[in-house]
Amino acid sequence: METKENNKKLNRYDLEDQTVFTGFANFAEAENYLQNEGGKLIEVAFKDGNDNPQITDEAGLVEKKIHYYVYAGDEYKFIHSSDPGFKQYADELQKIKAKLTQSPPDERYLANFEIENAEDPIVVLKNDQFESVTSRERSKYLKHANVYEIGISVPKS
Repeated sequence: METKENNKKLNRYDLEDQTVFTGFANFAEAENYLQNEGGKLIEVAFKDGNDNPQITDEAGLVEKKIHYYVYAGDEYKFIHSSDPGFKQYADELQKIKAKLTQSPPDERYLANFEIENAEDPIVVLKNDQFESVTSRERSKYLKHANVYEIGISVPKS
């Protein structure tokens, strides 16, 4: 995996006959990249703790117009920072952190806002109860998860 030179947050994977870019912040960003740079919109899977993408359509990301999904069994749910339900959990996490650090919730939230957004946080629930916070990259290695991401494929020249 390499990062794309002109866009440091994208991941570049060189496959046999194509190059795949992943790491888009949302579906619209992937579509915008496609319009500007060309290529083909695809879905890739990272399975069994492996950082090698497999082209698939198992999760239906293209049809659903979503950029990221994790399946780690029925008892687990991964909520990405761009998902509508994330804010509810983020607020609760800030309250827990504030109690642990004895600082006011508003101050704690403002102090960490940019850091947490930069890390692309994912809330992990087990049986609808908070379990942990992770990142998109680390989610590939947790709970024997299958991680699905939207990607752009360009043919090798």
